[in-house]
Amino acid sequence: MDDTMSRSDLAPQSSGERTLQDLLGTRDRAQRFYERQVLDHLSEPMRQFIGQQQMMFVATSDARGTCDSTLRAGPPGFVAVLDAHRLAWPEYRGNGVMASRGNIIENPHVGLLFVDFVRDVIGLHVNGSATVVDDRDLRRDFPTLPVDTNPGRRPEQWVVTEVEEAYIHCAKFIPRLYPAPAGDLHPAPAMQAKGDYFAVTRGADDDGGGPSADGPTDHVAAGSVKILREDPSLTCRATSTLPPGAEEAAGRADILAAAAIVAVRQLVRVALPGRRSPAGAVRGQGS
Repeated sequence: MDDTMSRSDLAPQSSGERTLQDLLGTRDRAQRFYERQVLDHLSEPMRQFIGQQQMMFVATSDARGTCDSTLRAGPPGFVAVLDAHRLAWPEYRGNGVMASRGNIIENPHVGLLFVDFVRDVIGLHVNGSATVVDDRDLRRDFPTLPVDTNPGRRPEQWVVTEVEEAYIHCAKFIPRLYPAPAGDLHPAPAMQAKGDYFAVTRGADDDGGGPSADGPTDHVAAGSVKILREDPSLTCRATSTLPPGAEEAAGRADILAAAAIVAVRQLVRVALPGRRSPAGAVRGQGS
């Protein structure tokens, strides 16, 4: 298929989409979006966009449809675009839960969301089918994969995703953030204990409360928190594009949390077993 063609024949994947489109009178508008915006591959601008991003939201579900959403982060290019139909991201040693990778073993459907909050204020959805591959095996086939610059640290595995759908997430509901000056940073609050920020550890011998000396949790790529702490320019805060009065009412910390929630809420459309790709309401319309 020519790279300029859309994949209208792939959409919609959900009968629920059509049901709500008919109920709310949006079927024609949705069909135009499918035909004009949804691709079955990554266009060149999409590939460039992914290569610039420092974070990615990931949605998975197990064989029963129980969902999980998580964050992956790293330097620009930490998500490697292998070609127009495949991308991959590294998985590091963490708390041993393996929530996302465990789901993928049962149900390969994944929903990825890249959001540029700072420069272009736009998002990109990538839905597809994922497999877990050992670091050594993937590097044998793709020797130019990025190498972690921290001494002695390398990915355990990579998640390779075959692209089934790629489409824009419009800017309408994306808050614009901007890098905060170094002198404007607030000190981190004191933690209850290492790896137990939310004070949920139930006993001295309970190792389930969070990350330990083994490294960061499975839900955040190793080094991403360190990168944010060491480079103040990566710390962001919201601008006045939020509703009037929101900043005064919520405070800067709550605004940042709200911005993250906006992005995470887009990941609820995780595929249930037997469906080819995740789907929800009208794609890209802020649903």
